[in-house]
Amino acid sequence: MQRYRGLADLPGGWGRCVVTIGVFDGVHRGHQALIGKTVEIAKTRNLPSVVLTFDPHPSEVIRPGSHPAQLTTLRRKAELVEQLGIDVFTVLPFTAELMRLPAEEFVHELLVDQLHVAAVVVGDNFTFGAGAVGTVPLLRELGKRFGFAAFGTDLQGERDDDTEITFSSTYVRSCIDAGDVAAAAEALGRPHRLEGIVVRGAGRGHDLGYPTANLSTPRFAAVPADGVYACRLVRAAEPHRRLAAAVSVGTNPTFSGRERTVEAFVLDVDEDFYGQHVGLDFVGRLRDQIRFATPPDLAEQIADDVIRTREILGLHPE
Repeated sequence: MQRYRGLADLPGGWGRCVVTIGVFDGVHRGHQALIGKTVEIAKTRNLPSVVLTFDPHPSEVIRPGSHPAQLTTLRRKAELVEQLGIDVFTVLPFTAELMRLPAEEFVHELLVDQLHVAAVVVGDNFTFGAGAVGTVPLLRELGKRFGFAAFGTDLQGERDDDTEITFSSTYVRSCIDAGDVAAAAEALGRPHRLEGIVVRGAGRGHDLGYPTANLSTPRFAAVPADGVYACRLVRAAEPHRRLAAAVSVGTNPTFSGRERTVEAFVLDVDEDFYGQHVGLDFVGRLRDQIRFATPPDLAEQIADDVIRTREILGLHPE
């Protein structure tokens, strides 16, 4: 997959393409449907498929200080769309100038003049242009004028209990914020991943017999609610290796902590992860954060957390 930042970086001789547009935070099942349709149309027309996304999140430019919790980093987003068969991943810097661009100029200048689109695939709720006045019907109208097809796609799906749900990044964030990582995984089609760099901690886990990798997360990262979770740890250096981990999110109430931390006890591995870039895939929630009377009481509970982590991840007891 080719990756570009800004349309000015597109190579000379760029031909026609099929593009889908959006923030795609989380690349959830609704996004996957959009991307799948884009890839399908592109293959039918023998054209490259393109994801056009934005950075920073448009809300941060439109309403400074309102940046939502981020479900996926740009790097992770690119990995996920590549797995879905996209040929080109393009990041368009979202600026105040772009925010003020009228809807028709957005289409003519970016989609027609620079990307040379043959078809555009978006969600039914997609809006574009200054004031978000551009809608799917307007996109279809402009497509007829400028010579491209426009497709709106329904983002609804079904839960396991056959009830309908509209997949959205907002819904996924609400699940994660509530600690319901199972519901988030259902909407994402995979566990929610929290990424960061492993940093030095207070060393309390080591003293208890459960040394932890302490994750420093990006500023806007979507961190699950305080609690203890069964996770899989993935290192950037070994992306195909999954390590079982019991992960604590919270302020360490037993030790009267104030700073919120993410600490992973990695099962069956005696390694130092300090300085490494890792991801934590949240598979299941074990329990709430609890204040224990003594550190030995906490250690006893952690032993039980490890057992339950093995059960949730389908691992054999050690």
